[in-house]
Amino acid sequence: MSIRCEINTTEAPTPAPVLCQGVRQGQLLQVSGQGPQDPVSGTYQFPGDIKAQTTLTLRNVAAILHAGGASINDVIMLRVYITNRDDFASMNQAYGDFLREQDVRVLPCRTTLVVGLPREDMLIEIDALAVLPNDD
Repeated sequence: MSIRCEINTTEAPTPAPVLCQGVRQGQLLQVSGQGPQDPVSGTYQFPGDIKAQTTLTLRNVAAILHAGGASINDVIMLRVYITNRDDFASMNQAYGDFLREQDVRVLPCRTTLVVGLPREDMLIEIDALAVLPNDD
């Protein structure tokens, strides 16, 4: 039977009281949706700049993955939520730049949706699903 555990790190923003940063069960690690928040102050950063918001959001996702014993290379699926269809190309460029900087060996699957997000200053939110290698 695999143990389910909550993942917490000060290297990513503190989550709302009704959710956690991530959950690991067995080899699976699910990261809750992250936004462009500064991990220390919790303030939303880079208003109107989708590229900078994308990079910060991915850094927050990566910090939670690391806290759970994973890396961006263990991610099999990223879901990207953006508020403006016109931001897709810029988001995609920042996303690709981040993955190249992380030296990702196999690109994860991805779904991108244009949605309304809870805060007006949030142009993007990203969640992730990772599969960790066997400990054998």
